[in-house]
Amino acid sequence: MAKFLTKDIRNIALMGHGSEGKTTLTEAMLYAAKHIDRMGRVEDGNTVTDFDPEEQKRGISIGAAVAPVEWKGTKLNIIDVPGYFDFVGELFGALKVVDTAAIVVSASGGLSVGAEKAWKYAVKENVARMFIINQMDREHADFKKVLDELREMYGNSVVPLIIPIGYGPDFKGVVNVLENVAFEGTGKNIKEVPVPEELGDVIEQYVEEITEAAAENDDDLLEKYFEEGELTNDEIVQGFLKGMANGKIVPVVAVSAVNGVGVESLLHVMQRYLNSPENTSTEDVKGKEHPCKDDAPFSAYVFKTVTDPFVGKLSLIKVMSGKLTPSTSLYNPLKEKGEKSGGLFIMRGKKQLNVEVLHAGDIGALSRLQLTETGDTLCETGDNIVYPAINYPEACFSKAVFAAKQGEEDKVFTGLNRLYEEDPSIKIEKNVETNETILSGQGEMHLDVITSKLLSKFGGNAELKDPRIPYRETITKTVSAQGRHKKQTGGHGQFGDVWIEFSPIGDTNIEFEFEDAVVGGAVPRNFIPSVEKGLRENITRGVLAGYPMVGIHAKLYDGSSHSVDSSEMAFRTAARIAYKKGCTEANPVLLEPIMEVDVLIPDEYMGDIMGDISKRRGRIMGMSQVDGEQKVSAEIPMGEMAQYATDLRSMTQARGSYTAKFLRYEQVPGDVAQKVIDSAEKLEEEED
Repeated sequence: MAKFLTKDIRNIALMGHGSEGKTTLTEAMLYAAKHIDRMGRVEDGNTVTDFDPEEQKRGISIGAAVAPVEWKGTKLNIIDVPGYFDFVGELFGALKVVDTAAIVVSASGGLSVGAEKAWKYAVKENVARMFIINQMDREHADFKKVLDELREMYGNSVVPLIIPIGYGPDFKGVVNVLENVAFEGTGKNIKEVPVPEELGDVIEQYVEEITEAAAENDDDLLEKYFEEGELTNDEIVQGFLKGMANGKIVPVVAVSAVNGVGVESLLHVMQRYLNSPENTSTEDVKGKEHPCKDDAPFSAYVFKTVTDPFVGKLSLIKVMSGKLTPSTSLYNPLKEKGEKSGGLFIMRGKKQLNVEVLHAGDIGALSRLQLTETGDTLCETGDNIVYPAINYPEACFSKAVFAAKQGEEDKVFTGLNRLYEEDPSIKIEKNVETNETILSGQGEMHLDVITSKLLSKFGGNAELKDPRIPYRETITKTVSAQGRHKKQTGGHGQFGDVWIEFSPIGDTNIEFEFEDAVVGGAVPRNFIPSVEKGLRENITRGVLAGYPMVGIHAKLYDGSSHSVDSSEMAFRTAARIAYKKGCTEANPVLLEPIMEVDVLIPDEYMGDIMGDISKRRGRIMGMSQVDGEQKVSAEIPMGEMAQYATDLRSMTQARGSYTAKFLRYEQVPGDVAQKVIDSAEKLEEEED
């Protein structure tokens, strides 16, 4: 592969909603640039960027994949990003290393939720944007309608650059309105043709819009435009490039990925008008800027990791500054250790192409790094350059994960940890209360893919179940109970006798308090710690449904002993008897965890969301405006939120998001409590 200098590199993420043709468009660009002999099809599972067996099986993109396209002396590092919301974590890594987000929308479907979210994330990461109106060959394709929709949403910064000749089945070519050239033909049979006369008025209008947008990005150009009413083509291009660089111009390109119409013009736009990393710099965690230049100290950012039990680990990187060669010394400042790579590559899908050097701004891969993870920085020893980590969205869909067969636990949990290296948007944690391992992700499909990969890659057959809710139990009145344990076995017997008063503390954040109120030696001093130990051992299992007891004060105030038969074990047993008897009589109640939930939604979904929260026994605590959206703050029982991520996505057409954190415990209503108790009894019977 040719060596490309920083000025000849473009880093572009293809983003947008699922099934709007990003992978097919990547394929079409590779075909137009003669990197592949024939275009693969997503349906056939033979595209360059959908190479994972799970992608081929499901017919959707699951992981971000790099496909460098060489076009007329420029290297376009295309990153094909999944559009399905369950795999949104892949988008966050890609946005850390690209200079332009190319947002794909359908010519027949128009602006989608996925496109809206892609725009929002790109703006947040300060990445330039462009729109690609794909599927122009489809019935009901309407470039003008979609363009108007985009401009209504995002303003006059959205300008048409490549417009269609014909719509739907009649889509046969495109016009570059800035350069006033037209092309017709499909695939590799593209030829320049005269600009259609019937498009003259439309082109004139669009050129005027582009000229105005270009002038607004340069004071000198704006002054000249006001004075003379026009700019030269070179001046328009000058303002256009400046506007692209600062995100104030968003070009729109018409294309059909399936038949290749407009693909070469799209490649030309990417090469001619999109940002190069040449004049950029990146701020590290200490606030220091690192220019993207070959003569700067070396640093690279790991934006994705691919794990394979046979090939090993591949770390996809962008060279943020300096140059990288196979002999460059690598140091991971976060791990405070040096690294040794097995090779330096360019990735095209799963294909590894050896390279001798990557210049500043280029994207490639290092193999077999031992310690380095996604989000880490590599630099030379002594530089200690660290770039900000990737802020993945909060995992919001959780299941308890078990080995499907006894004895396979090691395969399952070792494999899960390996998959976490590949996809840090999942979360794996042990719930010490329920003794379950909880696997969390972005949705049901996300976890389904993880478990499928676990089996195919690492032989770990996992089973997912709803996590147990960590209920609690407490008492609501004060009672006294005797615990008497007497057993004669022929030799020394066992004898322990205690009177304990159980009372509610009133604060369930306090698990247990023990008070020694014995007078006169009714219970010998050396056995009192045993009474406390017996109580602490048993409050872990409540008297209603076996959940831990909290908020209990136990006062030992009387008892008796035997000079020969009393022992520590006997008094621990007596304490257990008193506990069960006393707490059963003290009006025990079930407590449930209450979550503090913040839901972000567009205004139009307010009614549905508030009604749904009420159905979940939730309470609305407040509402406020955040970044143009409504934030609904609520308190909802954890037991009512098992499917909330899926339900919220359904109610809001995937526009809604939420965060939740534990707030406190509250008493469970009687009818709900009885269901929990019945379920616990049934589970205990099954385990027996």
